[in-house]
Amino acid sequence: MKYRLVCTTCKTKYDSSYPKQICNKCINGILEVVYDKLNQPKKIKKFWDLESILPDSDYKHYFLGWTPIIKSVKTYNLLLKLEFNNPTHSFKDRGSVVEISKAVDYGYKEVVCASTGNMAYSIAYYAKLRGIKAHIFISKGANREKIMDIQKTHDAKITKIDGDFTAAQEEALQYSKDKDVFLTGDYCYRKEGQKTMSYEIIAQIGNVSKAIIPIGNGTLFSGMAKGFIEMRKMKIIRKIPSLIGVEAKGCAPIVKAVNNGKAIRYVKPKTEADAIAVGMPTFGYQTLDAIKKTKGNVIAVSDKELVLEQKKFMFDYGLIVELGGIASLTAYKKLGYKNNVKTVAIISGSNI
Repeated sequence: MKYRLVCTTCKTKYDSSYPKQICNKCINGILEVVYDKLNQPKKIKKFWDLESILPDSDYKHYFLGWTPIIKSVKTYNLLLKLEFNNPTHSFKDRGSVVEISKAVDYGYKEVVCASTGNMAYSIAYYAKLRGIKAHIFISKGANREKIMDIQKTHDAKITKIDGDFTAAQEEALQYSKDKDVFLTGDYCYRKEGQKTMSYEIIAQIGNVSKAIIPIGNGTLFSGMAKGFIEMRKMKIIRKIPSLIGVEAKGCAPIVKAVNNGKAIRYVKPKTEADAIAVGMPTFGYQTLDAIKKTKGNVIAVSDKELVLEQKKFMFDYGLIVELGGIASLTAYKKLGYKNNVKTVAIISGSNI
């Protein structure tokens, strides 16, 4: 789909030939993909049926997405979308396949990203499939097994940072400028890939009242909001679901901003849920905007609650999921929704 890029900070506009994901004028401003015209997808039965709502690119149609939605074994009207059924076992693949394709379009031979683990795993995987190098700046608390897979299986170069994700992100950004490589991660093209989850949910189960979504950098949350808003404009749905975000109590900058009515401030991560351990979300303000537009909310859950729900999930479903991946189901039980509220919870990953 034809598009342009608009800086969310200074409003500078770029056409689709602009080969970066950050603004060159206001220095590092976050860009947004804006389409000339929304193209309603035809009947959706697989991920690539949604190519009409993605930025134009020479995509390779790898198998991903169209992940299953199952009913809760204990709660009526609760459905679970199992994103660990993607190739690298997390929702990140939806955005990575778009980002890497754009990197190839622009002629890059190397990409760089910052990660707590899942992002790196996914970016390295798709970079290898498209024949380009991947350099990963990874935070201090990242899972060691993830790091080993990223290096050995996917041939990525790893640079460990003595700090959290925010520090790794700064290093990746500087590397992209110094070496003139394509910066990937939680930026505009990934957001477009993540919004496909909203389209899939409506195609699979029809309208829902609420969607519960884990928040790390806020890309998935704001991306899903964008997807639902697009569908409302195209009259695919009549009403936008309320989006409920979930953070870990040990790293909850969005919750604190909402509760205090103030700006988002950096929080040093103190949680074992590494997939959502982001102290200063890149899409933080877009997440706040999405909460407002969807009449949603955000909640924090403790590591103790996550561990307990992780164990219950394994025995209830026979499936293993990481702590960040189980955050939405943990929040659902804490919120205590009534059975007449049709809700979908995003089970985001299983890379433990």
